[in-house]
Amino acid sequence: MFSKRSIRLSFLIQLIVASSSLILLFSYILYFYIEKSIIDEKYQELLVYAKNVASNQSIYGAEMPEPEVYLGLSIEIMYLNVKHLDIDFYETKKESKSYLTLIYPFNLDEQSYLKITKNVTVTRKLLDKILNYLFIINIAGFLLVVIYAIGLSKMLVSPVKTLSNKLSNMNEHLMHPIKVEELPEEFEALGATINHLLGRIQNFVKYQKKLFIGTAHELKTPLAVIKLKNQVTLLKKRSAEEYIDALNVTNKTIDEMNIIVSNILNVGRQEGMQLEKPQEVDVINILKHKVDDFKLLAANESKTLDMHIEPNGFMAILQVGLLNQIVQNFLQNALKFTPKNKNVTLRSSLNNYGLLIEVIDEGCGIDESSDLFAPFKREGNKPGVGLGLFLAKSAADALGAKISIKNRTDGINGTVASLNLNSKLSCILPPK
Repeated sequence: MFSKRSIRLSFLIQLIVASSSLILLFSYILYFYIEKSIIDEKYQELLVYAKNVASNQSIYGAEMPEPEVYLGLSIEIMYLNVKHLDIDFYETKKESKSYLTLIYPFNLDEQSYLKITKNVTVTRKLLDKILNYLFIINIAGFLLVVIYAIGLSKMLVSPVKTLSNKLSNMNEHLMHPIKVEELPEEFEALGATINHLLGRIQNFVKYQKKLFIGTAHELKTPLAVIKLKNQVTLLKKRSAEEYIDALNVTNKTIDEMNIIVSNILNVGRQEGMQLEKPQEVDVINILKHKVDDFKLLAANESKTLDMHIEPNGFMAILQVGLLNQIVQNFLQNALKFTPKNKNVTLRSSLNNYGLLIEVIDEGCGIDESSDLFAPFKREGNKPGVGLGLFLAKSAADALGAKISIKNRTDGINGTVASLNLNSKLSCILPPK
């Protein structure tokens, strides 16, 4: 029914052992409490008899008890060689009968003592029956605990089995998010994590397909150009200069193909970054260092890079390489499309989702109706392969962040590239 590696089996055994031990412990505590109460009651009874006799009263005092009270009771006077001031009380057994004996000082001058003995065989048999009943109750309780443990473990494992069944029926073509609201509260975080993972897998599969199709298309064109140039060159004899020109064109096309291949390798490197161990870092410090790095490049191109950063600190647990890749891509694109003597601004602020990072340029703007994050998608008249935003989107998905590109709405031409980090995995540093 269960394997050795079953969580349910481990939980079942622990629950049965703990519950059975509790029942057993409670039963024996109850038995010893009952036994002590009865024996103490008998002790007090014999003590009253002894005091009545010692004070020259009737053994039973003013009231006459029922006859069965003094059945099995015997009183005698015994003499000891030494004075013994303490009261002794003990139980003895003779011929399968039990007796309680009380030794009580009677006349200390004569060193005489009262020895009162009571036959408690019936009481002891009653206690033995109680012990047997408790043993039977323990067996029944153990069986109930087993049934209860099986039912409880099945109920607790049920959500995990539901998740497992849903995940086992999924493939790359059939992935539906788990309805977190239908799960128990304790499994909501697990369901949300699985949904996030499913989203990443879907994005990965979608973008990989687009990447393969785009790669084939991008490589097919230069290969066709190389082949056509070679065929034209081979149609007739040419001068050495013409052959050199043809080879130069071929080399240029090969260089373009090498750029495409290098960018495709960057995709593989980025997937490796996603497997890096997340670190706790101050995102604000990373942004400041990035701006310092690009300020020199901006000045060299006669452009200005400004920085408006809030708050003073924002701690996050993430892969630093992925964050660097996104911010670097935003700044490179902004500087590429911004004309000379214009400004690029990097700013950050807090919102309801977390930390919002924006790079604002004064370039030509974008066509918001097109999918800018598709591989080999290019905007504007600047050279490039068109994998930068594709890689940025993939990195943002891996970080669980939101990414977007839109046109400015303040009356100035240009775009706003934004990255919104989730505050659920982050914490804000107190202001300095």
